[in-house]
Amino acid sequence: MQVFKFGGASVKDAKAVKNMALVLQKVGYKNTLVVVSAMGKTTNALELVINNYFENKTELQSAIQDVKKYHNEILLDLFEEETHPVYKKVSTLFDELSLFLKTNKSPDYNFVYDQVIGYGELVSTVIISHYLNFIEIKNHWLDVREHIKTDNYYRRANVNWEATQHLITANFNKSILNITQGFLGSDPNNFTTTLGREGSDYTAAIYAYCLNAESVTIWKDVPGILNADPRYFENAQLLNQISYREAIELAFYGASVIHPKTLQPLQGKEIPLYVKSFLNPEAAGTRIGKNLTLDPMVPCFIVKKNQVLISISSLDFSYIVEENISAIFNLLHLYKMKVDVIQNSAISFSVCVDNIYNNLEKLVHHLKAKFKVTCHENVSLYTVRHYNQAAIDQIEEGKTVLLKQLTQETVQVVSK
Repeated sequence: MQVFKFGGASVKDAKAVKNMALVLQKVGYKNTLVVVSAMGKTTNALELVINNYFENKTELQSAIQDVKKYHNEILLDLFEEETHPVYKKVSTLFDELSLFLKTNKSPDYNFVYDQVIGYGELVSTVIISHYLNFIEIKNHWLDVREHIKTDNYYRRANVNWEATQHLITANFNKSILNITQGFLGSDPNNFTTTLGREGSDYTAAIYAYCLNAESVTIWKDVPGILNADPRYFENAQLLNQISYREAIELAFYGASVIHPKTLQPLQGKEIPLYVKSFLNPEAAGTRIGKNLTLDPMVPCFIVKKNQVLISISSLDFSYIVEENISAIFNLLHLYKMKVDVIQNSAISFSVCVDNIYNNLEKLVHHLKAKFKVTCHENVSLYTVRHYNQAAIDQIEEGKTVLLKQLTQETVQVVSK
């Protein structure tokens, strides 16, 4: 078995879908599972649908129509005959979405988010599966929610590995090309869950682990893993190979090319991960595997925007000790803050967090009951692995440094 994952950029329009088919024909698709994301910026468009559902009902139907129109244009470019069964399948999915929004009684934003957002992947894979069959690349469409079982931690669900392994082992046909959705799962009540943003890579790794796959390949619009995001750094270099450990470090610090959870299951069974370009599918790309030395050995830059730096100190200049730190982390956990940097001294404690659940105001209010709290919003967190002085100078130039932390291999700078 080999597992391929195609992201939104690789299927953003009809031309891209046709290119995806060419990639499969060039590299081969025998004993293959293809995991596909929502098309283009569909996830962002569905997030607008969700926000309108809660905050601006008058714009809800318009937002839904925009999503429908986008996919209908792709359908018209791929299938000349509007009588093709794919049109009805896609229409049925949008009818399901509309019905949910009309009948839902839950006020829980995170629950609603997961029920709505998954239609991007469902519609995408239905279109792609039908197109591949149309051009005689025979395949079977799978609903990932019937395989990957999770808890009900909506928007960042945890996989029930035992149940997932059982369902995949019992219900997966390896003899045909299979097409399924990334990012999604289902909870014990069969409601849709999501594995976290960019979770399609993780989906590919879950299947690879459960199927004992030979490899996973993530197809992107870059030649492989780069030592920096070219949107923020000039002269980014291709990394030919890196170890699981190094990749996990990069993912932990926020490298966007790999989902943080993707690598653990692959490492567990020593399944190599390749990151390749769908624009040049026969190029080597980047290989991630066991005991591979970083090649070339260069600084690796990661930046996370829109972070929050929270500085906490005692009201009476007493020490910040274990009891205080435990209380602070309990609150960070309660308000679902993802902690990216920690720094403490005798009377102060600072954390840089990702406020993805918009609970900052509640957290700060709670903290102020016991501590003096200073908050810097919209800061940037720069992380450099294998840094040198030139790399540090590069990320600090022209910025106000609010926090800086160095270890033997990694430097982190929070700046405004």
